[in-house]
Amino acid sequence: MYFSIVIPLYNRPDELDELLESLCKQNFDNFEVIVAEDGSTLKGDQVVQKYADRLNINYFEKNNSGPGLTRNAGADIAKGDYLIFFDSDCIIPPHYLSTVFAFLETSQTDAFGGPDAALSTFSPIQKAINYAMTSFFTTGGIRGGKRSMEKFHPRSFNLGVSRDVFNQLGGYGAMRFGEDIDFSLRLTEAGFHTALIREAYVYHKRRSTFRQFFKQVYNSGIARINLHLLHPGSLRLVHMLPALFVTGMALILIATFLLPVLILFPLFYCLMVFIDSARTNRSAKVALYSIAAAWIQLTGYGSGFLVAVWKRLILKRGEFRAFEKKFYN
Repeated sequence: MYFSIVIPLYNRPDELDELLESLCKQNFDNFEVIVAEDGSTLKGDQVVQKYADRLNINYFEKNNSGPGLTRNAGADIAKGDYLIFFDSDCIIPPHYLSTVFAFLETSQTDAFGGPDAALSTFSPIQKAINYAMTSFFTTGGIRGGKRSMEKFHPRSFNLGVSRDVFNQLGGYGAMRFGEDIDFSLRLTEAGFHTALIREAYVYHKRRSTFRQFFKQVYNSGIARINLHLLHPGSLRLVHMLPALFVTGMALILIATFLLPVLILFPLFYCLMVFIDSARTNRSAKVALYSIAAAWIQLTGYGSGFLVAVWKRLILKRGEFRAFEKKFYN
């Protein structure tokens, strides 16, 4: 067995259906699929049964423990030489596995990942959120244009790793958010090589409402400070930009009472996002939604970051105590 695809699942049977359907269309067939049900109330067992005669698929249920430990549970029964982790809200293009296989046959790497994209069938909000997470005008997306990047940090919506290397690292940690970045940082800190395979993209639905999106990026901002404490030196200026954006825009809005002309700064930002998204998505509607998505991405992440700075760095609270209600309910 060459690839073992591990999918952690929590209350998303409909999305699992789309993901498994896309895996049936792969033009490479040396793989198995493992679905790990993480204590869901809306289970995916019937969806898995639908594909039992089309995929080499295993399904099991476990108590809820979060995505990282659920991926570990799936990896424990994997038989493949390489583990590939997908989130349940992904759809995989037919060429994905053959592209990765060809790359691994000619390039030595311990772990790899690829970008994400939006399908034409995604809703305008999903396209706008995808724009916000990948645009130059926000802090999202995979940076750099090289085919292989020595310190590329793959994210677990689209992450592959040698099974031997995964076992050497002890798999994912127990973090509820940021566990994939923690895993990638441990990869590079241990001296393993990672690669970006740009052609190995997935269609990533992410969140379907702006409220869900705000919660996601807010938690990501919190996770960045937790990661800083786990991996001193991992915090970069780019990680602080959303917090600076939140602070700067708040000051500008207050100052507009004295200097109304300052309102042009946030309006100019909105205009730049609109023009860029309209060019990228060829839709004025998606471009309008992209303005909201960009502000949510920056303010959500930035405010989560600032809250975590206060609670974890200034008040010195532990991760569990600081965010028990947020992460562990």
